[in-house]
Amino acid sequence: MVSKTEETQLNRLENQVDNGGGGAWEYLCLVRKLKVRRSEKVLKYGLSILNDPKKRSALGPEEWTLYEQVAIAAMDCQCLDVTKDCIKVLQKKFPESKRVGRLNGMLLEAKGSWAEAEKAYSSLLEDNSLDQVIHKRRVAMAKAQGNISEAIELLNKYLEIFMADHDAWRELAEIYVSLQMYKQAAFCYEELILSQPTVPLYHLAYADVLYTLGGLENLQIAKKYYASTIDLTGGKNTRALFGICLCTSAIAQVSKGRNKEDKESPELQSLAATALEKDYKQRAADKLSLLTSALRSLKI
Repeated sequence: MVSKTEETQLNRLENQVDNGGGGAWEYLCLVRKLKVRRSEKVLKYGLSILNDPKKRSALGPEEWTLYEQVAIAAMDCQCLDVTKDCIKVLQKKFPESKRVGRLNGMLLEAKGSWAEAEKAYSSLLEDNSLDQVIHKRRVAMAKAQGNISEAIELLNKYLEIFMADHDAWRELAEIYVSLQMYKQAAFCYEELILSQPTVPLYHLAYADVLYTLGGLENLQIAKKYYASTIDLTGGKNTRALFGICLCTSAIAQVSKGRNKEDKESPELQSLAATALEKDYKQRAADKLSLLTSALRSLKI
């Protein structure tokens, strides 16, 4: 995830290059380092360097990294002829490279040649079955074709090998949520919370899933994870504050006629409602009446 400081630095450098102030190579390096997609800019400024023999030779070994970067950006921009040219140069320099082989597979994907791309990836996996990038490309290819069941199967197989890949767990969780397979999504978020317990996004997503599942036990746990999200964000997560209020209202409805032990203390929801009102007064005073009405409808 890109920090605000890094994003500011990137935007400043981008404006500098756009206005003819130089620094194209530094900009391309920063884009690569931060792993962001600025494909049109990368294609424009990358080609300006590659098409200038003096600038290209000044890069040294980094020249080949730039060819790869431009090839991927060109695919994003549907400039497949540029991608093809870059791959030709790389294949000539590195004829046996698996990395160049991956690029060729991605080009086949971009052309919509799914069967050929799958054949290329399968061949590369025979040489190295632990190539994470190729496994992920196969998942992406299944999704691009609308074959979600295959994407789920491939992701599950991938996670059997690479269990510590947080991005893959999150991807799988989001697919399950999109299919309303909430129990499976909850399992994925549990794995993420176990491996990265201080990331508030996972606590929040897990709470959302449990709230959606419903039932007294799930609602009580959801409320706890909304509370942990608030704790991890210093009380600044509006969605989690709303989650506390919604869970409290839902628990009150579910636990009607039950033992007193099942009923919730009003203290937490009162604090959440107060925090929401304070936040709205500061940032959206014109919508405060809507908030008050919404909280009143929840009997808070």
